[in-house]
Amino acid sequence: MNYPNIASDLPHPELDVMVVGEALIDVVTTGSRKVEHPGGSPANVAYGLARLGVTTGLLTAIAPDAWGRRIEEHLSGAGVVVLPGSKSLVRTASATATVAADGSAHYDFDIFWDLAPQTPAFFPKILHTGSIATFLEPGAGAVKSLLEQAHRHCVITYDPNIRPDLLGSHAEAKAVFEDLVTFTDVVKLSDEDAQWLYPGMSIGETAAHILGLGTGLTVITKGPEGSYLSTPGFDVTVPAVKTKVADTIGAGDSFMSALILGLLNSPSDGFAPAVLEQLGRTAAAAAAITVQRAGANPPTLEELNAVVHVGAVI
Repeated sequence: MNYPNIASDLPHPELDVMVVGEALIDVVTTGSRKVEHPGGSPANVAYGLARLGVTTGLLTAIAPDAWGRRIEEHLSGAGVVVLPGSKSLVRTASATATVAADGSAHYDFDIFWDLAPQTPAFFPKILHTGSIATFLEPGAGAVKSLLEQAHRHCVITYDPNIRPDLLGSHAEAKAVFEDLVTFTDVVKLSDEDAQWLYPGMSIGETAAHILGLGTGLTVITKGPEGSYLSTPGFDVTVPAVKTKVADTIGAGDSFMSALILGLLNSPSDGFAPAVLEQLGRTAAAAAAITVQRAGANPPTLEELNAVVHVGAVI
């Protein structure tokens, strides 16, 4: 298969953030009701960033079919640039999410992930990747290669967003994760991800271990119990924003989008405790807005600012 290269004919070389990873259709089943939403963790992060006013491009793999067109229209409608090389599949992937009474979701996937080898002509301020794209071959190898090229030129953020049903053995998945961490500046994961990767470790022990692999900031989200942000020098715990939950689809991705926004706006001289606190509070507010709404429906910058400025309850 012949792939376009991102190095040629790139529409917006001034992108602040480039997201690399899967885009798919979430088929959400709640009781007898079934609704389709564009999704995929990296695509959700890109969409959330664009909604927050960040100039964002997505390098993904979709097909020129009805679902692929719907995903592209969804992303483009928010201002995401779907980068050259992204229409490379014969069938767009899907994930069926079954929502329980408490709003939690269980996923079943129909996905093939491939990605053209890339030699970027430019580097954004931040490159984000994660989820299935970093584990599932053959595309995972191309993602790793891209991080190897980019990590000395821009900030790298990574959310493994563990999907055990799509991974090999625990040992293999852990090795892939730890290998990629060495190229990162910020790693964000959920407490469920942390427990799966490092069973028996506390949140603090897991964060310290990941920092020891070479990243500069580890963020572990804990759902209604808030989030834990840790650097080699210090750590902070930020409470969740109290809100009513419709479902949790896209909450972690909205948190990630707002975290990246905060990184773009943060001082360049490191993570002081006050900076970490602000990063955590802003990201928690974004997640809280998202869980109030069905599907991966992240806030606009105006909505986020309203919650951050008003306080911690919505």
